[in-house]
Amino acid sequence: MNNNLPVPAVISTIRPLTVDTSLFTLYTEPFCPVAASFLPGQFLELSLPGVGEIPLSYCGFPSQDGRIELCVRHVGHVTTPLKVAAPGDAVGVRGPFGRGFPLSAYGGQDLLLIAGGLGIAPLRSLLLALMNRRELWGRLTLLYGARETGALLFLDELLELQKRGEVELQMSVDHQEHCLDGPPCCRIALLPALLDQLELDPGRIFAAICGPPVVYPLLVSRLQRMGLSDENIHLSLERRMKCGVGRCGHCAVGTRLCCVDGPVFSFAELAGIEGSLV
Repeated sequence: MNNNLPVPAVISTIRPLTVDTSLFTLYTEPFCPVAASFLPGQFLELSLPGVGEIPLSYCGFPSQDGRIELCVRHVGHVTTPLKVAAPGDAVGVRGPFGRGFPLSAYGGQDLLLIAGGLGIAPLRSLLLALMNRRELWGRLTLLYGARETGALLFLDELLELQKRGEVELQMSVDHQEHCLDGPPCCRIALLPALLDQLELDPGRIFAAICGPPVVYPLLVSRLQRMGLSDENIHLSLERRMKCGVGRCGHCAVGTRLCCVDGPVFSFAELAGIEGSLV
């Protein structure tokens, strides 16, 4: 398939998650590579006819029947018009692009997933992949922070995984008044604080992180102090994405292009590159 050309897709369902965020389910033709052959952490380009195109990380699991799930925050020139989209509307998709989380390296290891805000979307894709073959992985822990309880996405799904004992879940929100009616595993704290009392075996764990870049230096520093190697700390730089094919240079980090060499990098690959985590 030529990734430079969009393939048609149809909006099947739109599920509001918050006042400004929705989960879109699209369908392409069956066996279409853009739906069937991606890795968690990769992204696609979504185009709205007559409006423009935007990169979005995959939020779901690869599907041979053409199903694609995307978590959309309605704040941009393409995503705002999508707020009034309806089932049956046509869009275009091309991809997958970039490098995702290295599932093959995670076999038999413990995994620590750390999500901030909308960063839960690509980590949901990773979590679904891990649940699909749960026996292949060790201990799974998810730390998830948001500004308030109402901004915690996919909460029912995450609490169900915790209830079944599949995932150890800890969550945080920024302000006390926002967590009065939150779940028992929700704390009043900033996201990096969830690492303070976490016990882990640094010799057999990988960390997968996606969220606001402002918290990346704090998270990496704390994980290093806990004994994780730079090679085992993986970060998504999805917010730098633009064209998807390495032409515009918008996503450059040093001599690397996130849309080709990333958006998932180990910290060992980013260490020493000024501004790589902001």
